[in-house]
Amino acid sequence: MNLSLAPGGLLVGLGADLIEVERVRGVLERQGPRFLERVFTEEERTYCSGMAHPHKHYAARFAAKEAVSKCFTTGIGAELGWKSVSIYHGARHEPLVRLDEKGQGLLAQVGATDVLVTLSHTETHALAVAVLVDRRPRA
Repeated sequence: MNLSLAPGGLLVGLGADLIEVERVRGVLERQGPRFLERVFTEEERTYCSGMAHPHKHYAARFAAKEAVSKCFTTGIGAELGWKSVSIYHGARHEPLVRLDEKGQGLLAQVGATDVLVTLSHTETHALAVAVLVDRRPRA
């Protein structure tokens, strides 16, 4: 197995978010599909719904969306929607970020080429940290 990491780059933005897992479970119980379809992409819903404790995975992805929005300093709203950010998994099950057109536009606007994210959750909390990096060669 090749364990090399992608090349580094210039840090452009940093964001983090911490959320209580119980908050997400409560919203899921109250709003169900309406909440899921408004906030999460089909890709995320398929992944999380297949897990033993879906609410923990939804909470981590919710935190990731917030963390990415903080990187851009926009928050979630007109410039970056909930579904503008989708979390999926790479070959080693590492979390990766897929951006829609709005997200790609913001990425170019701030001068970044990639969004990196890490997720973690316990029984009670979910955490995400995201960074924007510019991996273009420097002169």
